[in-house]
Amino acid sequence: MRLFTRVVDRRSFTEAAHDLDIPRSTATQVIQQLESRLGVRLLQRTTRTVRPTLDGEAYYRRCLAILDDIEDAEGAFRGAAPKGMLRVEVQGTIARHFLLPGLPTFLERYPEIEISMSESDRWVDVVREGVDCVLRYGALPDSDLVARPVTTLERITCAAPAYLERYGCPETPDDLKDHRAVGIRLISTGALTPIEFVRAGGVRQVDIPVPFSATGTETFRSAVLLGLGLAQMPVFHIDRDLAEGRLVRILANYATPSAPVSILYPRSRQLSPRVRLFLDWMVQRFSGPRGLS
Repeated sequence: MRLFTRVVDRRSFTEAAHDLDIPRSTATQVIQQLESRLGVRLLQRTTRTVRPTLDGEAYYRRCLAILDDIEDAEGAFRGAAPKGMLRVEVQGTIARHFLLPGLPTFLERYPEIEISMSESDRWVDVVREGVDCVLRYGALPDSDLVARPVTTLERITCAAPAYLERYGCPETPDDLKDHRAVGIRLISTGALTPIEFVRAGGVRQVDIPVPFSATGTETFRSAVLLGLGLAQMPVFHIDRDLAEGRLVRILANYATPSAPVSILYPRSRQLSPRVRLFLDWMVQRFSGPRGLS
């Protein structure tokens, strides 16, 4: 398994064999025996590179989890500091505001931990894709994952001064029929996030034209700054824009639903020490001021 994962990582039998200090011929023979025993082709070989097949990619992720478990088990008996790779899926805007400022201190404190962070809002198959944990903003669909709430983030209705000069400032949600919005769509479903306001007994959705929508949060924010429409956005994402006058809060007397932030991880998986450590650290990041560790 170590040889196979190294071949996939290096995309080369020669480099993998060199890393493990074994002859290249031995590496080739071991992988051939592994494929024969499993009854599937794991690697697609060409004259220039080696890539995993679909079966190979699935087996690679299972191997990573198994090798991590072995390393954690042995490390626990040796009393070693947490080490190894952490695979984390996040939504990029939240990571940049809350997690990244504290990562230098975290990695300095735990130098044997490596973090591989990917960002999207799609619903990942954490077991199949070998992801240790997922950080998500917003409502969660039903799943078998453990969801650990970490915080809720305030959202407000806002617009650029240029938009307000052109369309005027709405006084109530009913006025929005004469306005337009910039929309944000989920990559996973294509659904457009609605304009919503809290009211007694529930939430009211307001229909409003959406001439422009985006799936990326930075493009979404840029469109609002350009005056393409009003929007509802989390305060943490636009606090500087509000302070410097690039955006203006509107309909302040009409609250919008706050959005939860949650950490998700597999229910059936025994969490390794480094994963537990990272989960606790993420909770701490959201409980204190940004930039502190």
